[in-house]
Amino acid sequence: QELELLDATNTIFKLIGPVLVKQDMEEAKATVGKRLDYIAGEIKRYEQQMQELERRAEQQRELLGRLQQDFQRAQGKVASCKS
Repeated sequence: QELELLDATNTIFKLIGPVLVKQDMEEAKATVGKRLDYIAGEIKRYEQQMQELERRAEQQRELLGRLQQDFQRAQGKVASCKS
């Protein structure tokens, strides 16, 4: 957005290590655009990863619930057999 505020008379510099190097406006816009695309892709990838992990966590919670129910039933059977 800030690059759109500039005109052809403004000078753009790129930081390369400890040195500022003059850069063409179109090149700067292209670089920023590519970085934004990369960041958006990384965000999307992490969101998909989080959704997958949440899905797997839910499956594990369901499994744990079933195992707890089975365990409680088994305890009830043992208790009724002792009576």
